[in-house]
Amino acid sequence: MSIQRDPDGRRSVRVEVEVPGTPEQVWQAIASGPGISAWFVPTQLDGRVGGEAASDFGGGMVSKAVITAWEPPHRFSAEDPGWQQGMPPVATEWTVEAKAGGTCVVRVVHSMFASTDDWDGQLEGTEHGWPGYFLVLRRYLEHFLGQRSAQVQTMAMVQVETPAAWQTLAAAMQLGGGKPGERVAVEVAPGVTIAGTVERVGESGKQHTMLLALEQPAPGTMFAGAFPCGGTMVSLQTFLYGDAAEGIAREAAPKVKAWIDGLFPAPAAS
Repeated sequence: MSIQRDPDGRRSVRVEVEVPGTPEQVWQAIASGPGISAWFVPTQLDGRVGGEAASDFGGGMVSKAVITAWEPPHRFSAEDPGWQQGMPPVATEWTVEAKAGGTCVVRVVHSMFASTDDWDGQLEGTEHGWPGYFLVLRRYLEHFLGQRSAQVQTMAMVQVETPAAWQTLAAAMQLGGGKPGERVAVEVAPGVTIAGTVERVGESGKQHTMLLALEQPAPGTMFAGAFPCGGTMVSLQTFLYGDAAEGIAREAAPKVKAWIDGLFPAPAAS
């Protein structure tokens, strides 16, 4: 994966994944608010040209983009004014391509026009972030499509370097060898246990991530990691499915946040 630079100044990154499902099923997952919220971040999406897509990353970070093309169930695009102050507008295109055997290729392309390398890091960080979320998408389509979903979204900026933050999180999760098939069970608070099977532990672009197939606190998926983000961000996103998911998520959210805050206490005021 790398940035493509065109002679006209366009810079772009492209990431894709093959997932199970018909184009209509995959479109629902990537081009509707409830679908996106089931595997990415809480999102509201007004599906039409001129509509808005708003994704809530927590901590007051909401990315808003205007939809510029809408062609269900195969393609839509949107333009964001820029992910940081002073950044050029970023155009994002999503496509769904049907394949033989009941699968589809989902492809996302982010692009912007710039005359310098100042914003390449933001594009590269986004490029490295998608593969982990695409694993959550694949699990959603394989195991939970059509079920009710809820998310416990816990993100924190911490005062340590990314590798050290990951080591702290992995130790607290009792990750051990970090190999696929490893069992994990951690009581983060009385009555709230995170338990499941490791599907993937990876490192990409200085990001450290872990994917768990969850059994507790409800069937679902956990995507956790430490990421360089103008500092270090620690993230636990727990995607829960089933009729009881919303109530379980509501009860677990403050307890998981308190657990993370305990692992990474804020520095004492001077």
